[in-house]
Amino acid sequence: MEPTTGYALLDDQRIAYQIIGDGPIDIVIAPTWFSSFDIEWEEPMARLYLQRLASFTRVIRVDRRGAGASDRFPMDALPPWESLAEDIGCVMDAVGSTTAAVYAEGDAGPLALLFAASHPDRVRALILFHTTARFLADEDYPIGLPLEYADEIMQEVTDDWGSGERLSLYMPSRAGDPEFQRWIGKLQRAVSTPSATKQFIESVITSDARSVLPSIEAPTLILHPTESQLLPIDHGRYLADHIASSTMVELPGGDGWPYFELAEQVLGAIQEFLTGAPLPPPSDRALATVLFTDIVESTSRAEEVGDQQWRGLLDLHDEAVRRGIAGQSGRLVRTTGDGVLATFDGPGRAVRFATTLQAELAKIGLKIRTGIHTGEIELRDDEIGGIAVHLAARIMAVAEPSEILVSRTVKDLVIGSPMTFKERGIHTLKGIEGEWQLYSVIT
Repeated sequence: MEPTTGYALLDDQRIAYQIIGDGPIDIVIAPTWFSSFDIEWEEPMARLYLQRLASFTRVIRVDRRGAGASDRFPMDALPPWESLAEDIGCVMDAVGSTTAAVYAEGDAGPLALLFAASHPDRVRALILFHTTARFLADEDYPIGLPLEYADEIMQEVTDDWGSGERLSLYMPSRAGDPEFQRWIGKLQRAVSTPSATKQFIESVITSDARSVLPSIEAPTLILHPTESQLLPIDHGRYLADHIASSTMVELPGGDGWPYFELAEQVLGAIQEFLTGAPLPPPSDRALATVLFTDIVESTSRAEEVGDQQWRGLLDLHDEAVRRGIAGQSGRLVRTTGDGVLATFDGPGRAVRFATTLQAELAKIGLKIRTGIHTGEIELRDDEIGGIAVHLAARIMAVAEPSEILVSRTVKDLVIGSPMTFKERGIHTLKGIEGEWQLYSVIT
């Protein structure tokens, strides 16, 4: 399930939106500052979360003006909250959505609250995850952030912007993951500049949507992690106390995003809230394109260049693999010492990854053999299994150096593409019943 992206026009500015799925219920994800459609889609867990959400809804994502893929505006002309709330209605009009559930998290909370109160005819339900009506403490709002602490956080975030630091503050479940930190840094750089981010945070912490809470008529689901450091659980409880038709679910952990440790609880709560039916358990089987690679004569090459240089070549290999898999929206299942096992949503993406990787590694003197097959796989936590995995491994084993060898299934599925193949005959593969027609990709 792949997204489609478009632009809605508001006056002379363009607002980016993305649609995933075609379910019977529209759910508009209100525009948070920290959003970049394409970069988020690279993260497998984020992509899986959005695809599962789209299994029972039509997901409509919105990039707010000033961030992500939407038009920029002058630094001294940051739109007020009511202007940003207009982004939601503008995109709904553009995609033909008359009424929708509106979902907001983090800094998008106040504008979603304002939109729900101002347009009750367009909001069938409101879903609030890890958000608030007001960020700063006040005499009548002691649960907010003290101004000094907010200023300190703002300065630290601005200073570290683009590095992926401070994960323990808003994503504690991934704080020890260097790959995730690099991805967050890439996402930050795609979203905005440090100076624009600072100005935006300054506007966020002064927002106050408490006055609109009594006017919200839509049934509201409030989801809040109990151990959040940025927005303690009392923020969610305040919303529940002041929105008439609200239900609150307190979640374990402290993540400010739902994609990872909270995915199942959040998706289950949203589906039951919107449809009345519980979320079915994730399938343990799926169709995927499985790819294996192996560095040709790795042992002799390591002996030839020495341990230190070989380690450097492997680092370059691993970086090319990660970059290439992300570029084709694939998933790195595991490394195999001198090769990789990866999956892709479609065979075309797997072949493109393989041809690009082969060309990049040739520049540093490495040759690989590659095997690709499309079939049903078994999902086992972070691993995969099933006959399709074994087939891809056996296909790789009979490939020649610098050859990308694929099954007939792969070739048949990419008919109509510019990819070309050469017959490599009928093969009997070790441990696999039957005979298999294989094809070599012409690069």
